[in-house]
Amino acid sequence: MPHIAVTIGAGRSPRQLRTLLHEVHAAVLRSVDTRPEHVRVVLHEVPRTHWSTADTTLAELDQEPVRPTGPAEPTTPAEPAEAVGEREPS
Repeated sequence: MPHIAVTIGAGRSPRQLRTLLHEVHAAVLRSVDTRPEHVRVVLHEVPRTHWSTADTTLAELDQEPVRPTGPAEPTTPAEPAEAVGEREPS
């Protein structure tokens, strides 16, 4: 009887949590030879003030401003220089 414990920081919607439970259950069925009724998944939600990483709680991390991870301006693929202005009429 597989028993899977998942610990997650509180704050997800009921739908997200239900999807997580479903996906974990499905992954166990794909990975282990067992019957669906034998799979146990327990979800533990921890208050974000009670979980820290590198001495910073998840609640404190939530308060940090979001930093851009990519280029400041959106980019579009440029046409090769030799092709610009050299198109044949269609």
